[in-house]
Amino acid sequence: MPIDEARLKSVLSSNKRTIINSDMFARSAVLVPLIKSDTGSWEILFQVRASHLKRQPGEICFPGGTLDSPQESPRRAARRETCEELGLRPEEVYMWGRLGLLISLFNMLLFSFVGKIPPIERLNPSAAEVAAVFTVPIERLLRLEPEIHYVHLTASPGKNFPYHKIPGGRDYPWHTGVVEEVFYEVDGHIIWGLTARVLQYFLALVRKSQL
Repeated sequence: MPIDEARLKSVLSSNKRTIINSDMFARSAVLVPLIKSDTGSWEILFQVRASHLKRQPGEICFPGGTLDSPQESPRRAARRETCEELGLRPEEVYMWGRLGLLISLFNMLLFSFVGKIPPIERLNPSAAEVAAVFTVPIERLLRLEPEIHYVHLTASPGKNFPYHKIPGGRDYPWHTGVVEEVFYEVDGHIIWGLTARVLQYFLALVRKSQL
């Protein structure tokens, strides 16, 4: 079939996809929930995941989860999951803005948002997903120096990988990688993984807003 230059240019100019093969990734969204304390200071709420969950039981996270469908917007998913996990109504979650998109090494696109929620005493966390909740003042988090550790990644092709189709065969010089892991420790709670990376990014924006 001959290439229609004009039509191809038109398709390219209207193409909105920025991540190739994005359909291979699960799509999730989280909310960094802010609470204004009685003293007027701002705090961030964290959740402890229920111990019976199959994925990451007992870990610290922000409210959030997988998008229900390709049609659901990440913003709506973040609000919906926050309501389900913290026992809130949609109108009680005030969405302030979007933080950004984090691409996980494990085939997940994580959309992150910031919003205001009611005081902790008005929350009714879901026992099916949440073991406990706690808050930390933003000013305290800004003073913390996170620990940085590294995870080294190597390629491990499957047993039926067609080595004969690539230069060098089994001696192919695969790329290796290093992933930076961020750890915050607060009152015995360990915040790490994607939650820590989202938190670190948010705190950087808070510092920028104070300049």
